Amino acid sequence: MSRTFSLHGPGGSFFFLLTLAGWVISTGSAAAQSRAALTGTVASATGAPVEFATVTLHRAADSTVIKTEFSDGQGHFQIEAPSGARYRVSAAQVGFERYWSAPFDLPAAGLTLPAIALQASAATALKEVTVTARKPLFERQADRTIVNVEDSPLSAGSTTLDVLTRSPGVTVGAGDALNLKGRQGVLVLIDGKRVAMTGTELADYLRNLPADQLKNIELITNPPAKYDAQGGAGIIAINLKKDQRQGTNGNLSVSYGRGEYNKYNTTLTLNHRRGKINAFGTYGYADREMFNALTIHRDFLEGGRIVGRSDQDNFIGIRNYAHTYKAGFDYSVSERTTVGLSVNGQAVHVPQNGTNAAVQADAADVPVRRYQATNQRDLRFPNAAANLNFRHVFADSLGARELTADADYARYSSTRLQTLTTAFDLPVQGPVILEGDQRGTLTIQSFKADYTQPLSKRAKLEAGLKTSLVSSDNNVLFTITQNEQTTIDRNQSNHFRYHENVNAAYFTFTHSLAKGSLTAGLRAEQTNATGSQEVGDEPFPPRHYVQLFPSAGLKRSLSDNHEVAVSLSRRIDRPTYNQLNPFRAYIDATTYGSGNPNLLPQTSYNLELSHTFKQKFTTELAWSITDKPIINAVQPAPGPGNFVVARDINLSRQDTYTLTLSAQLEPFKWWSTNTNVVGYYARFVGNLAGTALDKGRPAFNFTSNSTFILGHGWGADLTGTYQSRQIYGFFDLRPQGQLTAGLSKSLWENKGNVKLNVADILYTQKTRATSTYDNYQERFYQRFDSRVATLTFTYRFGNQKVAPTRRRAGGAEDEKRRAG
Repeated sequence: MSRTFSLHGPGGSFFFLLTLAGWVISTGSAAAQSRAALTGTVASATGAPVEFATVTLHRAADSTVIKTEFSDGQGHFQIEAPSGARYRVSAAQVGFERYWSAPFDLPAAGLTLPAIALQASAATALKEVTVTARKPLFERQADRTIVNVEDSPLSAGSTTLDVLTRSPGVTVGAGDALNLKGRQGVLVLIDGKRVAMTGTELADYLRNLPADQLKNIELITNPPAKYDAQGGAGIIAINLKKDQRQGTNGNLSVSYGRGEYNKYNTTLTLNHRRGKINAFGTYGYADREMFNALTIHRDFLEGGRIVGRSDQDNFIGIRNYAHTYKAGFDYSVSERTTVGLSVNGQAVHVPQNGTNAAVQADAADVPVRRYQATNQRDLRFPNAAANLNFRHVFADSLGARELTADADYARYSSTRLQTLTTAFDLPVQGPVILEGDQRGTLTIQSFKADYTQPLSKRAKLEAGLKTSLVSSDNNVLFTITQNEQTTIDRNQSNHFRYHENVNAAYFTFTHSLAKGSLTAGLRAEQTNATGSQEVGDEPFPPRHYVQLFPSAGLKRSLSDNHEVAVSLSRRIDRPTYNQLNPFRAYIDATTYGSGNPNLLPQTSYNLELSHTFKQKFTTELAWSITDKPIINAVQPAPGPGNFVVARDINLSRQDTYTLTLSAQLEPFKWWSTNTNVVGYYARFVGNLAGTALDKGRPAFNFTSNSTFILGHGWGADLTGTYQSRQIYGFFDLRPQGQLTAGLSKSLWENKGNVKLNVADILYTQKTRATSTYDNYQERFYQRFDSRVATLTFTYRFGNQKVAPTRRRAGGAEDEKRRAG
């Protein structure tokens, strides 16, 4: 169970957090270390200087990255680091093999390394400079798995959601909820900021975010205290491409995809870096047409006997128009101080046209009601956000102390218009028209500050503060027309307001050991939430509580081939703002989705143990216990009639046990593979609709990717995924999977690229599930426009020389994901 500390008033609680963080920062300033300069040059085997090579300083004991710099036009580089420690250096550049130095000690007076000579890569053609080697699609690190999307043919014409569903351990569950290794409650970040949606709206947003804008995706199952405590199953961090080239340059991408319907997408990115200013901007437009087909069979029970049945066929045609933009600049006030400003937003228009045919029957399977319906929806989601950030590195004898700060403001609007027209032919009666007009606004204000303080040659302390204010206002008006008479439906019309304030403070201590590292941290978060609705009998009691979230991790190298790690953390998942909103969205005449104002946060403890052999084979054991888990459920709606509602509810408990096996192999120089198997057992305990639940089932998720280097600029990828049968709360989900292939060709000295991608070749990405209660059972079969062939052309123009830059994430990441 979660432990809650009740303090008197938000002011006193936040004062406590300020005092705690102030003590941490002042303590961290008491000790530090001197820094020294490490210099050297990077050249080719012929002695020619290599410009803009990536030079990385690693801790010798465990190869942990300390700092990365770039060589200049003459191949020179300089890195500042704490003296008295033992390091290694690696150097890399396109077209060359990576170089590793022998271990060395960095004295206080500094050190100049012998000249680094890079050897030409064997994968580089002699007659045409065409780089064919690239990062593996899946890359395993000590605390996370990285999906390297950039330059993979699998990104051609795909969406971010497509890439996620092909990633190890990631599945899309009921209600379009993202699950990580069999667990719900995932925190989704894009460039460090939370996406302003969850569930179906988050899935739609990710369907509108082209994969060719991605650099990589990080799957972090046990995050440290620096991250917000939100996200019981961990974090999915989506990192977009960031241009680091000097001068003016850009990237243009155009794609056309065809499944059952057409899918168009284009993206233009511009960047200008000169002197102290770096300005950047991105604009994307997508026009994607798709469908959602849903077949449902329902049995209504009394005393274990069927007293009624219904069968439904739903088909919804969907068209997504999305304009996405981002613009901003970074300004270097001095060598140690940088300020930045950015704005971003998205305007999405989603018209939908659906049809529904339904038959209801009695216990003898004799039809008693038959109707057909049309469902027209018009959804618009404009949003905009701004971020102001600051970074300063202190220059004194204490070492590399750093202070960063972010101020964020975001506003999201939504308009949902719906007309549901139902015509009955058994018994014969006039049509019934239900019209809904839902409008909402959400504003988020956030400020955070982070401070880093070295304590010794091997230790450092990080600490920070954050506060956020959220206000949500939603209004809905329903009218119903029967017998040509239109009246306001006062049972469904409503006005819901929600206000939330979260204050947080954290510290993280990191210590480097002779053959490993130790990390320990604590985060304190205070939550104040109030809500109200003008109509309805679902109360929203005020909530004021403080919770502590400890985290710790230990990594140790047993030998050159063996490495072990253990981590422990406590996490929380607060309900999203839409999950609390009681408004209804009708799927058909007897089915609707609704929020739940009575939802409580879920909290979890998570433990992980892992072993890595030769940096290629990883075995991981994990266990988590979740109190009041939030799951999506389809259940009979209260009141008369055979209505069914889809909403999120709290269960009592969830236990999840996970075994993960990962292998990276290279059977041949031209063929590399990465295979991940995630086996898990999830047990759910709770009660809903008069039904006691205590159920679990072993399940597994399999992902295998093969990358082929074909030469002369040609490359290919083949990815297969399989999700076994699994239990998710009251849902029993049948197996599903997909096979996806991509082929690419580089053009014009790598400035251009053509990619062909075919997703879900066998058309097996379909959902079959059963939901069972004592008085109700539902079976459904859902299909999407998932088998799609896409052709993409990408062209890079302008200056291609890379120079270092640093663009950071803002402070509203915790709130924006819950805005949906």
